[in-house]
Amino acid sequence: MVRTAAADVAIRCTDLSIAQTSAGRSQRVVDGVSFELADGAALAVMGPVGSGKSTLAATLAGVEQAAAVAGGEAMVAGVRVGQSARLRRRLTFATGYVGQTSGAELPPRLTVAEIVADPLLSRQRRVNRRAVSLRVAGLLDELGLALGVADRMPYELSAGMRQRVALARALMLDPRVLIADEPLAGVDVTARPLVCEALARRRAAGLACLVVTSEHDVIARLDADVLVLHDGHAVAFGHGTDHLVWSPSADRAVIAS
Repeated sequence: MVRTAAADVAIRCTDLSIAQTSAGRSQRVVDGVSFELADGAALAVMGPVGSGKSTLAATLAGVEQAAAVAGGEAMVAGVRVGQSARLRRRLTFATGYVGQTSGAELPPRLTVAEIVADPLLSRQRRVNRRAVSLRVAGLLDELGLALGVADRMPYELSAGMRQRVALARALMLDPRVLIADEPLAGVDVTARPLVCEALARRRAAGLACLVVTSEHDVIARLDADVLVLHDGHAVAFGHGTDHLVWSPSADRAVIAS
């Protein structure tokens, strides 16, 4: 991959290994992965179940506490990925994160407006409430959600609408990096172009996007580079799914449609 200037790199992983601890036992789930993601660029991470995709994304976002860097190095938005709570807080401020179950696990007793505003309100006690409301309304509109959705509860929304609410919440603080695990899961086909267009506008302003996805159309819409993982190892890289450079030992069936 072409190396970019440090100031323009949103994510840099150098020979990164990540270990997960369960029942007192540590196991490497990502092993020796290296890549760079420039500001304004998009990278899709693909691979079969158990390849380490979700662990990689959650660790880079600073939300995976059951996993730790076991070797190499990762820098996200200028913050070194590590185990300390202080570093995790810095990462969660610099990155917007949408996990596999974020849409399904929205706080059930909060309105949509309260959920989207939470990243800001949980950090700042004194805010201009009108400005926050306008900010929330703008994000919902950007992702194709009607203004009336702001006062509704999560159980009143479809799965795809809840997913877009989770995306709006992740974008609330204007992060430098968006890390999303299956970001369009459950989103209606008519709403998908709106979401991708919103991300494209933000990428033009410098937002870097790392998405975990198995959907070829999502990769095409995002015009993303692709990194393929298999058993925790990077086995292919390229632009889109039709121009991948594979390692000699790679099993190309890992991204078969």
